[in-house]
Amino acid sequence: MRIFIALDIDDVIREGIQRFMEGVRGFAPDARWVRPESLHVTLKFIGEKPVEAVEDIKQVLAAVQAESFDLTFEGYGFFPTAKAARVFWVGIEAGPQLGQLAKKIDDSTAALRIPREEHAFDPHLTLARGGGRSGAPGWREGDAANRHFQLLQGKLSGMPTPEFGTMTAREFFLYESKLMSGGSRYTKLARFALGSSAPNQV
Repeated sequence: MRIFIALDIDDVIREGIQRFMEGVRGFAPDARWVRPESLHVTLKFIGEKPVEAVEDIKQVLAAVQAESFDLTFEGYGFFPTAKAARVFWVGIEAGPQLGQLAKKIDDSTAALRIPREEHAFDPHLTLARGGGRSGAPGWREGDAANRHFQLLQGKLSGMPTPEFGTMTAREFFLYESKLMSGGSRYTKLARFALGSSAPNQV
């Protein structure tokens, strides 16, 4: 099973981002755009694991203690740079709680010998990929100046900074990712509550 850990986003924010995507995607027709229903804030990507290992991961995640917190979705950018753009993303503003949650998850899964993250947590919401499948922020082999998002960048430069709203994160999820025709499909395997209530799994 190919799995990762992420926050879901509120429907009203998802709908606002969907309208934004519909307005600009024609300026990057060759990019692979994320389906709006699949939008999420990745906290940790784990990768392929057997079913029995997934059950162990659920157990350690259930022990993670963290408070709920607010996230604001606004602005945009490109990874790794605008000239060598491989990923188009929406920005996320949050207090230290978001990074702390990601670290607690990284620490808890490290106890199962899952490799720790090599880079600092950089929260973002991926909207489109162009040139290579990786959505990682840093440079990857093969990154170079390209034109995947050139028209889109010109369009965005003439628009006001997009703002999509603020939500309160009250839970995070363990997801399974399945590669299907038309893109990946994500299924929630377990839910873990943030705040004073005990984590519940689904």
